[in-house]
Amino acid sequence: MFYRTCLRGAAALASMSLLAGCGLFSDAEASDDQKISVGTISEPSALDPAAAWDGSWELYRNVFQTLLSFPSGSNTPQPDAATCTFTDAANRVYQCELRKEMTFSNGEKLDAAAVKHSIDRIRTIAAESGPKALLGSLDSVETAGDRVVRFRLNAPDTTFPYVLATPAMSLVPPGEYPADKLRQDDKVIGSGPYVLKNYVRKDRAQLEKNGSYKGFAKRRNDSVSIRYYQDSALMMRALKEKKIDAVYRGMTADDVIELQQGLPEHKHLRLVESVGADIRYLVFNPKDPTANKLPVRRAIAQVIDRGKLVDKVYKGTAEPLYSMVPRGIAGHTTKFFDRYGDPSEAKARQILEKAGIDEPVSLQLTYTTDRYGSSTAAEFAEIKRQLEASGLFKITIQGKRWTDFQKEYADGAYPVFGRGWFPDFPDPDNFIAPFVGTNNALNTPYESPEITGKLLPESRRESDRGAVLKQFDEAQEILVDDVRLLPLWQGKLYVAVTEEIGGAERALDPQTVMQVWELFRKGNW
Repeated sequence: MFYRTCLRGAAALASMSLLAGCGLFSDAEASDDQKISVGTISEPSALDPAAAWDGSWELYRNVFQTLLSFPSGSNTPQPDAATCTFTDAANRVYQCELRKEMTFSNGEKLDAAAVKHSIDRIRTIAAESGPKALLGSLDSVETAGDRVVRFRLNAPDTTFPYVLATPAMSLVPPGEYPADKLRQDDKVIGSGPYVLKNYVRKDRAQLEKNGSYKGFAKRRNDSVSIRYYQDSALMMRALKEKKIDAVYRGMTADDVIELQQGLPEHKHLRLVESVGADIRYLVFNPKDPTANKLPVRRAIAQVIDRGKLVDKVYKGTAEPLYSMVPRGIAGHTTKFFDRYGDPSEAKARQILEKAGIDEPVSLQLTYTTDRYGSSTAAEFAEIKRQLEASGLFKITIQGKRWTDFQKEYADGAYPVFGRGWFPDFPDPDNFIAPFVGTNNALNTPYESPEITGKLLPESRRESDRGAVLKQFDEAQEILVDDVRLLPLWQGKLYVAVTEEIGGAERALDPQTVMQVWELFRKGNW
């Protein structure tokens, strides 16, 4: 959710100014009395951290706190609410010591018992759309006094610190969040940089400084209003008219190109560009009688032209992806291209005919209309066009709102559906492990004993994450054989701001979550 090849998992941001002479400003120049408004299409699907493993993290990072975190520019998890380390040579006992005298925004103590409560409830509740799968290596959580928490793992797992640094592991007060069920109202109580003063679904979240906050964030504004838009065009119009100060998530390719042109009417806007590791891919449902046929999946992989898709729909704001591990992350390959080469109708026809399939294959493809931006509809229209142009497929497409889409794909309602992945943490493990196994992030069981029983466990024993490329190379070869997932493209990330706003270059963390505390209003630009 941001990475460069030379800095594994680093959130190195390359900024691009649309205004001649615009510069960067230091913290010392920021005013203490500031209010910022940010527009996005990424509205939380749930306010309880145990309920969501998705773009809800955008809000969580700013109102909740985690034991570890990813400050801007960091390659590895850094102390936030605690300082942590493995205490054994086998990497199976991970211990954290909390900062002194910590409290939640309601005054409740943030102690070791609260940490145990926060992590345990994720597994106890096991929400269908929640992050329980991230804790697959966790055996138990223990406390020692008020400030020490000990995590015992069921197997060596050197990625566990990265998991604790995700907003999925947000800390919550036991008095406000039940141990065995989700919180049902639209309130949030945390210990993060801000408190949620007001929340209106499909409209806005109002954040104000948390006076009791103790953590790494240096807040450069007093409050932030996050506006949730259902349509990218409305969001961009609000930015151009200075009704909001910044936008993130949801700009279309046309929006980006328009800003890059530096037109006179946009001279009051700046665009900041970041190398991204967010990806888009197709998921094939093994329970569907057509999508379950390997020749059908391989024929689709042989037909889809990623280059045309990216050029037509995303116009240089994305690039073709031939691996579930994107460029810029250690372990990236081009195995889908190596196997299938350039798109070929003739080769796809041979695949189907060899399997005895000589009639056009009918399939329905489903996408979400309000999660990844307005371009998603055009993307699926282009995929439909390409598949049908081959004469081998008859495709219907449907768009669903995220709340319905999330529930229905989890219920197995869709033969083929599109998903996006914003990384939990900067490691190749996070682009493979969440998608395999019985209880994976897609709710579509994908049994692969070689990956889950051998390759991932081997890699997680290795503390040097640069030394696990062999295992991930083999895992990606299996993904290409099975074609249960078909990578499509890898995106770039953009933040657009008005000329009065600074700090956008530092606002994205290595999970590409916006840290709104970095934004500030300039007295003079």
